[in-house]
Amino acid sequence: MDHHIDQRLGRRAAFGVLGAAATLPLISRTAEAAAPITGIRQPDWYRFKIGAFEATVLQDGPLALGEPSVGFPQHPKDDLTTLLRSNFLPTNTLTLDQNCLLVNTGRQLVLFDNGVGVTRPFGLGTGLLLSNLRAAGVQPEQIDALVISHAHIDHCWGIIGADGKPNFPNAQVFLSKADFDYWAGDERQGAQGWIGEFARGARRNLAPVRDRITFVEDGKEVVPGVVAVAAPGHTVGHTVYAIQSGNSRAMFIGDLAHHSVIMLRRPQIEFAFDTDPKVSAQSRLRILRQLAQERMPLIAYHFAFPGIGHVAAEGEGFGWYPAPWGTDL
Repeated sequence: MDHHIDQRLGRRAAFGVLGAAATLPLISRTAEAAAPITGIRQPDWYRFKIGAFEATVLQDGPLALGEPSVGFPQHPKDDLTTLLRSNFLPTNTLTLDQNCLLVNTGRQLVLFDNGVGVTRPFGLGTGLLLSNLRAAGVQPEQIDALVISHAHIDHCWGIIGADGKPNFPNAQVFLSKADFDYWAGDERQGAQGWIGEFARGARRNLAPVRDRITFVEDGKEVVPGVVAVAAPGHTVGHTVYAIQSGNSRAMFIGDLAHHSVIMLRRPQIEFAFDTDPKVSAQSRLRILRQLAQERMPLIAYHFAFPGIGHVAAEGEGFGWYPAPWGTDL
């Protein structure tokens, strides 16, 4: 046999023996190191910068909405299935994250939306805001301002705790007067179905802090660095918020779009929980076009955590481009 071939075969055989010998202890160590599956969910918070502002996305937990066509009953089911499948998403269920946004402006701690609170109709995996806030190093009593996009269950029911006391005892509350009157007023308190449930929950969370509520106005500053932008339709007073620090800008869009595929690729689609679906679609198109044109980043309440990225005009709708992990805005 050729001497060089013999050497190569010898080395290969030796490596094979060493490899087999090395594998055996590894198998043993792996078995010895086995531990019970904990089932513990890791803290869901993500920190980044908007100019000089420190921003933190805090997850309140995923909302399982069930079969996708339930949320979009007027839209062809086949198209929903195609959209979801083509984006490698489940076609038999729709799940939305809840991305509350905390902004430290250097002068104030401002929390945008506050989740479902202690009432958890979407399951025990929700209502995580307070635990994630503390995990991110902030105590509820440190919050100076609660800025609310609209008075639905998953955006303002975290104001009052199970004991009937405010979870954020030192915070001023900001939302539109139209939404306060519509959801916390008398007219819908006795209504049946989800509208009545939402109205009674809104009153439970807003009435105890009525003396701390300031009503926001379109185009007006809410707190320094934050401007309200009216985006009605999903609710009568739905509001998004432009955040600016120096030359850096971003927009917290609330429920302008609930799903990064369905409602961006089909921006005129009607959502089952819209107060006025036609007006909602008009607001969605107007603001998404602005964001795309100005290349302004956004934070979406219901997109996949942490919900930070850009939209771009594509075809009849928009494409969603999540920001790379660790990117400042």
